[in-house]
Order: sequence, then structure tokens, then C-alpha cells
Amino acid sequence: MKITVDVDCTPEEARAFFGLPDVRPMQEALMKQLQDRMSASLNAMDPETMMRTWMPAGIQGFEQLQKMFWSQMNAAMGKDPKK
Repeated sequence: MKITVDVDCTPEEARAFFGLPDVRPMQEALMKQLQDRMSASLNAMDPETMMRTWMPAGIQGFEQLQKMFWSQMNAAMGKDPKK
């Protein structure tokens, strides 16, 4: 024997029938917080902001990095960097 029952109701009606709490306000508040955090994170992904973070001194920081690499390469090859 096979019995089939079709229930046609909305999620809100089913939730109320089973006595489950309505979590929509909490979910909406959490989604708003998540959206605000993601928006703030996207602002940090601005190319200009990222360059300021990576190279705080701008071009001077890049020049110092380049000098450091050259001095390490010269030292590895046994050359005197002062010459």
C-alpha cells in the first residue's frame, strides 16, 4: 500500500505549523554585517591602496629593495660591492 500526501504551503506556514522560530530578522542582520565587511574589504583592494601598503615609501622603497638585491647578488658572486 502506498499513501502520498501533498502539502501546499509556504515556508512561513510550514515553520509556524512545526513551531519553529522565525529566523529571518537574525539572518537579515547577519547578511547586512557580512555585506558591510565585504564592502570594506573591497575598498582595501583598490590598486592605489595596495601599492601604499606594499611600498610605504613609494619609489624609495623600491630603490632600497633593488639595492638590497644587487648587494646580495654581488656578495653571492664574490664581488666587492664598494668597487
